[in-house]
Amino acid sequence: MWKDPIVEEIHKIREEYARQFNFDIDAICKDIQARQAKSDREVVSFPPRKSRQKYSKVERSKVLLMTDTSI
Repeated sequence: MWKDPIVEEIHKIREEYARQFNFDIDAICKDIQARQAKSDREVVSFPPRKSRQKYSKVERSKVLLMTDTSI
């Protein structure tokens, strides 16, 4: 399988960064938040997108059950 050198480099960087924090996701998040606080860049957040789902999870499971031909 062909490997993309750019993707491989990103994976290597991500692995090294996570290793610095012993792969502790809480420590990684704290570091990222600290970097954001020190940065002079504006941090923006957007409201959550509206769901494009036609059905709720319960309704979808009912529809799947009704259309499942393997039963």
